[in-house]
Amino acid sequence: MKSYKLKINGTNYAVNINNIDGQIIDLELNGTPYKVEIDKDIKQSKTPKLLRSVAVPSTDIAPQVAKTAVNVSGSGTSVKSPLPGTILDVYVNVGDNVSIGQKLFMLEAMKMENQIDSDVSGTVKAIKISKGASVMEGDVLLIIGD
Repeated sequence: MKSYKLKINGTNYAVNINNIDGQIIDLELNGTPYKVEIDKDIKQSKTPKLLRSVAVPSTDIAPQVAKTAVNVSGSGTSVKSPLPGTILDVYVNVGDNVSIGQKLFMLEAMKMENQIDSDVSGTVKAIKISKGASVMEGDVLLIIGD
């Protein structure tokens, strides 16, 4: 049984829906029972509707979201591993100029390949790991300077 409180033209109504059978609704309006017939069948869902909150993607615009690049004072920006895994490929060399969004590494984690892109532009100053190396979350992979 579902109960509703309606306000129509300033008058309050209490509606209790007791039963719905095809086009016939058995209800009580302010304590008085009524059988109401509607034009089309009401199809009741057997599965509940799930309401999900809106997912907000993490972006480079949101400064509160930690990314893989962390600015280290004086020595440039270090690119850290976002999760533990194995480095499958290194796409840059020391001295290369990189831009935002450029591929730096391919990281295998949990049998999935994850591409690590640059969050900053600059010159590769040092590469701290090599192909085939195992890394943990937060390990420094390379340093990008100006």
